[in-house]
Amino acid sequence: MTRHDSIKLRHKRIRKKVAGTPERPRLSVNFSGRHIRAQVIDDTKGLTLAAASTQEKAAAKKPAANVANAQAVGKLVAERLKAKSISKVVFDRGGFQYQGKVKALADAAREAGLEF
Repeated sequence: MTRHDSIKLRHKRIRKKVAGTPERPRLSVNFSGRHIRAQVIDDTKGLTLAAASTQEKAAAKKPAANVANAQAVGKLVAERLKAKSISKVVFDRGGFQYQGKVKALADAAREAGLEF
């Protein structure tokens, strides 16, 4: 089993339990070798309420999937949610282990005012 297969299995298992509602949307994270993406999703309607990525100039000066950029993306997505007056979310780590970049993104979002 490859690393990618393991991530897919873990994400499938997590998604059985984690779902976004209008009151508590789902903060989903995704990491590629080069970019970091975060989306806030209302699963009942299938809508993305806010998103941030290292592909945006506001989030990262230089596109790279590192801890510093993960913090910037977490802070940016939290600010965009605060503008829509949403403060509570459900965190979906996307099958990735809760360490390093995932933890940095989550901590930055918490510091910016999100509750999860």
